[in-house]
Amino acid sequence: MTKTHFLGRVSLALAVAAPILAAPMAMAQQDPGFFVPGGQRPQGQQTQGQQQQQRPPQGQPSTQRPPQGQPQPGQRPAGRTEAPTPLPPGQPPPAAVIGIVDIPEVQRVSAAFNQVREEIERRRTRLNDELQREQNGWRDAQQSLAGERAGLQAEVLRLRERELQDRITDSQRIFRNRSQAIEQAAQAALVEIEQALGNVIRQVAQSRSVNIMLPRPLVIMNEPAFDLTEEIAQQFNRSLPRVAIQAESDGRNPPAPAAAAGGRPAGAPAGAPAGAPAGAPPAVTPRTPAR
Repeated sequence: MTKTHFLGRVSLALAVAAPILAAPMAMAQQDPGFFVPGGQRPQGQQTQGQQQQQRPPQGQPSTQRPPQGQPQPGQRPAGRTEAPTPLPPGQPPPAAVIGIVDIPEVQRVSAAFNQVREEIERRRTRLNDELQREQNGWRDAQQSLAGERAGLQAEVLRLRERELQDRITDSQRIFRNRSQAIEQAAQAALVEIEQALGNVIRQVAQSRSVNIMLPRPLVIMNEPAFDLTEEIAQQFNRSLPRVAIQAESDGRNPPAPAAAAGGRPAGAPAGAPAGAPAGAPPAVTPRTPAR
């Protein structure tokens, strides 16, 4: 057999075997695990027979979850609450009968309130004047001692400095006690005024069959007949023309603690302590002069 004849037979055999080899390769591409005995299929690829086994038989309900946002059977819709249990019927409130009172105006024309304001202001002013004079004396004594420092012995200098410091400390204690006594007297007087004014407001309201009393700043518009300020002010001056104010203290002893009362009354300045009348100066605070 010649070499040419042998090569021709080999070429013919390869041409016949090519279609036969191509078919299994195509099937392997469609199903990569076809020729792998015991091999795992890639995740997400399943044969047609396995897909048919996963489908539920006809006539049986599907177990798939409903689309998101749709309530499941027997589930309460989101955002909807049950209605509260109704209470037994009660008695309705009475018809509203409204009255209006201007508290700052009542205080402005009140004889008792003006008496307390003027007396407390007089005591504070006098205390402040005396404190200024005392502080000037401290400053003069310090300057005099500084000028004599060079000619004084060390023991004498320490003695005079201690005497001046004791004087300043004692004066500060006295002025502090006097200031606290003034504020305590103002607080006690204002508590008495507030209680008396509350009683008068209730009396006038009952005489007019008023069951709701509003302060003037909360009302935008009203008929004049609703305003009971003038009647309340007149009745208040008749029921409390004056207030007994506590006597002024000399400051040697601290004032006795008073019972806790209400906060700052209406109209009191921001610098005044709680209980200070409107228009009164702020409390006096003694200070040590700088050396």
